[in-house]
Amino acid sequence: MRGPHNIIRLIRTGATLERTGAMNVVLDAFEAPPLLRFVAHALGKPFQWLGYKGDPDMPPATRALTALGPAYIKFGQVLSTRPDVVGDELAEQLRVLQDKLPPFPRSEAMAEVERELGQPLPEMFSEFSEPIAAASIAQVHKATLATNGDEVAVKVLRPGIEKAFRKDVDAFYLAARIVDLFAPGARRLRPMEVIEHFDGVVRGELDLRLESSAASEFTDNTKDDAGFQLPPVRWSLSSRRVMTLGWADGVPLGDNDAIDAAGHDRVDLGERVLRLFLMHALRDGYFHADMHQGNLKVAPNGDLIAYDFGIMGHIDEYTRRVYAEILFGFIRRDYKRVAEVHFEAGYVPANQDVDEFARALRAVGEPIFGMDATQISMGRLLNYLFEVTERFGMETRTELILLQRTMVVVEGVARSLSPHINIWDVARPVVEDYIKKSIGPRALVSDLSKTAMVMARFGPRLPALVEKALIAQSVEDEPKPMTFQSRLWLILGSAFGGGLLVILADMLF
Repeated sequence: MRGPHNIIRLIRTGATLERTGAMNVVLDAFEAPPLLRFVAHALGKPFQWLGYKGDPDMPPATRALTALGPAYIKFGQVLSTRPDVVGDELAEQLRVLQDKLPPFPRSEAMAEVERELGQPLPEMFSEFSEPIAAASIAQVHKATLATNGDEVAVKVLRPGIEKAFRKDVDAFYLAARIVDLFAPGARRLRPMEVIEHFDGVVRGELDLRLESSAASEFTDNTKDDAGFQLPPVRWSLSSRRVMTLGWADGVPLGDNDAIDAAGHDRVDLGERVLRLFLMHALRDGYFHADMHQGNLKVAPNGDLIAYDFGIMGHIDEYTRRVYAEILFGFIRRDYKRVAEVHFEAGYVPANQDVDEFARALRAVGEPIFGMDATQISMGRLLNYLFEVTERFGMETRTELILLQRTMVVVEGVARSLSPHINIWDVARPVVEDYIKKSIGPRALVSDLSKTAMVMARFGPRLPALVEKALIAQSVEDEPKPMTFQSRLWLILGSAFGGGLLVILADMLF
């Protein structure tokens, strides 16, 4: 979608940033060079009268993005998960960005539900409430199923939101190209990468079938977790623009007075929310990446209920093992091992000195372990760790940034429930259990089993691969006799059904 509207939108964006006082905040956070600063001010200052005023009670960046509308609010939310890009100060401002907009009429939501699900609304829901929550992309209604009277939550995308986002994202790409043009040396900005990341996140959130799928996968992973439950997805009443979940009935996790009045143990809740997050991140590699109080409730039976699955984090198995070893090393205060893990994983370039890196890590860990239990923060540790590793040439890993950001949020939730919680005491058994299962002898047997299964899939191709290898050998000018090693590889390949071994033999011998 190209056209003059992109230029007009950028001018209004610049004007709003100037009018709200956010322009310099944003430019400083991105360490913008002089030429880019000149261009940005040139697009904003002469047209301040075109800019939106926003809410003067908000911080400048939050005020500007909220005034500019849904796409900018969502952009701010995504940037809040990337302090490596925007810096800690701006990320902190954006983290508290109010994702609240005026709701659209109930009648429009009902019409949208009927269009998407292809049925008259009364046949699906006997009751359909006014909006109970309205955000940048969608809003939520409480409804009652006509078939059995169950209460559900119905999430409906805003009318025309896809077109509005597409138009704004198109303008964001133009802005990124301008940054590339006027600041070619500012590699830290990575403008196109930032916009592409945002574009991917938004495309996912604009298809509620993907959020329904995330909720379903998360449910499968956690169905046996004691004291934790998720509202079930109602697939027959969900589609691209509508998602229906079971109603989460409980006390908001941010209301300590209500939690106390209901007789729940806040100390246990604080420990549980932290323990569950670590279990999901380490055990499953798939975790709720937006676990603030607004997305958590306490059920009448004391279970924690999580909802809103628009932002989920994923960590592959190898990275989980590395992360667990790093945490475990810090828990044991074995800084040399933590340093070695970074080198073994390739996180820190091999030309760096491992002993010097270990001493830098000690400077990170020891002050934290000298703190009172109420001050010890795993999120702070990870933040300091990223600062040190950056000095030693470690490249940014987006999945670990999201993990660290979520860890900070979860710690805040745990401490709001139990101010004297000892984060390390809670984390230690979870990390130790994962280490035993994933890095010891049991893990080796499991890895070998998985490798054998992968190799076995080459079994049907084994005769053809052997024939191909033999023909290739026979047409060489001076054919080499098959060595003992080659024969051994072929025997092993036959025994395990592993054509992969034959390929390796062909390459190596």
